[in-house]
Amino acid sequence: MPGMTMVQALNDALDTMLALDPEVLVFGEDVGYFGGVFRVTDKLQAKYGPTRCFDTPIAEGGIVAAAIGMAAYGLRPVVEIQFADYILPAYDQLVSEAARLRYRSNGEFTAPITVRAPYGGGIFGGQTHSQSPEAIFAHVTGLKTVIPSNPRDAKGLLIAAIECDDPVIFLEPKRLYNGPFDGRPGQALQSWDGHPAAEVPAGHYTVPLGTAAVVRAGHAVTVLAYGTMVHVAAAAIAASGIDAELLDLRSIVPLDIDAVCASVRKTGRCVIVHEASRFAGFGAELSALVQERCFYYLKSPIERVCGWDTPYPHAFEWDYFPGPDRVAAALRRATEAAA
Repeated sequence: MPGMTMVQALNDALDTMLALDPEVLVFGEDVGYFGGVFRVTDKLQAKYGPTRCFDTPIAEGGIVAAAIGMAAYGLRPVVEIQFADYILPAYDQLVSEAARLRYRSNGEFTAPITVRAPYGGGIFGGQTHSQSPEAIFAHVTGLKTVIPSNPRDAKGLLIAAIECDDPVIFLEPKRLYNGPFDGRPGQALQSWDGHPAAEVPAGHYTVPLGTAAVVRAGHAVTVLAYGTMVHVAAAAIAASGIDAELLDLRSIVPLDIDAVCASVRKTGRCVIVHEASRFAGFGAELSALVQERCFYYLKSPIERVCGWDTPYPHAFEWDYFPGPDRVAAALRRATEAAA
């Protein structure tokens, strides 16, 4: 199997689906001739033509509205929002139309659209190019929210999202596009070369939505993470020497609650890690679910390691970013607490 970056794996997923299904099309700002600001759609227009891969005006609400109309009549649009921070102009279309279409039509219409968006920090993008908006989509009934952490999963999850008959928000951790990142700034950039998860199968395959992956088995504490934080948590576990079990959720809606509960009931402790702001972030929902379903197994309070409740600061990027030192401290608090 060839080694790929996440950018290449996502491009391969789009290429695979454009070739297999004539109803699939790709559009968004700069995705056609230019190949996308991160080059995820590179060369797709040249290969499939401007009716299958094309550029749009800077109008996120219009992009998603057009996709919903196309989807209602049998197409499977994959649209790119250039940065997840700018998805909010399309929020009304996603919530009021895409998420409700199956329900309000009693199943007569569906909205099989995939909305791709680079998200998260770690690249000095400042407050308008670094946000993590996953919780606002997880709250909306009818939307699915998917977040890969490596190239192999990225391709399989994107193909599964495109084939899904419901709208999927597909958030791509931009800090992982070209290599894994352990959360320690100032180090040389890492490459996906040689990483086991960079071995991406050729052709069509899927990673089913709603299935978590055990990245590391352990018995002392469960760590729940997704996206870039999977790699940060792995670095924190290695540095702390604690026998933690690390789960990559991969999708937060649908959530693999069975895998979460099985792990927490085994370890009796839980640390939740995400980059988004702490208050009302998705970690709060995870904490509530673990509390409700695993209360009698818990040996210590649930820990959350998150971004702070402030706009993402450019000058203080690494004070905001939940790095491995903060995660390791939470692991120690969880495991040292009296049972």
